[in-house]
Amino acid sequence: MSTTDVPAPDIPDPDLRTPEAARTADTTETSEQDLRHVVGLVVGLTVLLGVLLLAFALPAVNTGAHGIQVGIVAPEPAAAQLESKADGFDFSRYDDADEARAAILDRKIYGAVVLTPGHEVDVLVATAASASAATAVQQMGEQVAAANGTTATVENVRSFPADDPRGAGLAAGALPMALGGWIGAVAILFTIRTTRHRLIAVGAFAVVGGLGLTATLQFVVGTLDGNYWLTSLGAVLGIAATAMTVLGLKSLFGGAGLGIAAVLLILLGNPLSGLTSAPEMLPTPWGTIGQMLPPGATGTLLRDLAFFDGAGITRPLLVLAGWLIGGSLLFWIATRREATTKSVPA
Repeated sequence: MSTTDVPAPDIPDPDLRTPEAARTADTTETSEQDLRHVVGLVVGLTVLLGVLLLAFALPAVNTGAHGIQVGIVAPEPAAAQLESKADGFDFSRYDDADEARAAILDRKIYGAVVLTPGHEVDVLVATAASASAATAVQQMGEQVAAANGTTATVENVRSFPADDPRGAGLAAGALPMALGGWIGAVAILFTIRTTRHRLIAVGAFAVVGGLGLTATLQFVVGTLDGNYWLTSLGAVLGIAATAMTVLGLKSLFGGAGLGIAAVLLILLGNPLSGLTSAPEMLPTPWGTIGQMLPPGATGTLLRDLAFFDGAGITRPLLVLAGWLIGGSLLFWIATRREATTKSVPA
């Protein structure tokens, strides 16, 4: 029995393809790569859209008392009963109304409920700390009064000026502060070429912008009524931290850095700032996250400086200083990298 050799099939050598065939193969490969890029981009943008939707929608839908600090001045049985029945509040006990009032002005609590032995109910609030939180505390006090068969007397310990009793100007200023810092930094990056002049421009923009922002809120809108120069320092720091963060991210990461800055400062920082209500009115942990971003920290700093003589400014100061230092560090790294690249011969 003999065997017959079966010739191997001819496999075309890729190097012997005609120019037309080679171009067709290259076009097919390029099309497949483009398709993969399109799919990846669409999926990534969809995920980003979902995250942004959650950042805006969840706080709005679930706005309410989520750990609002409230003081109680009451006998032990009444205080214990109130603490057990009121959800969404964190209570601290005080000996008398004056002590609770001082705690409000020190930014330790948003308000207080004072129960006297004669079943009278006094409610202390500070709309300048948060109109929404003040409303929540007042409603709780009125419920306590109704349960005791009486009415509640409300005292506004620190209010907004009469020209803007709800503090709408401060709430509306969250987006301009974040967007203004971002736009200012981008303009500086694309119009000024030298490192030194960019830093000078950021500093000048922060000073002039901070003075202008505070002047608008205080003398035009009528939202602020505190020390203008002291409040302006807070605005200067907030704008400087925002602009320097954008400058550092863009210098080190290019276009991706601008996108990161926009997400952190505008798309997340604005709705999570708590300026329209209070950080404790946002669902956990969104309120805390918002206070760790420049818009929320800047708004809280302005509020504390303008209405509470600087009480409670430690955390927002540290947050903004951190962003300012972090942005400066990123900018320094990018500058050193650029200098090293230029010093290497081609």
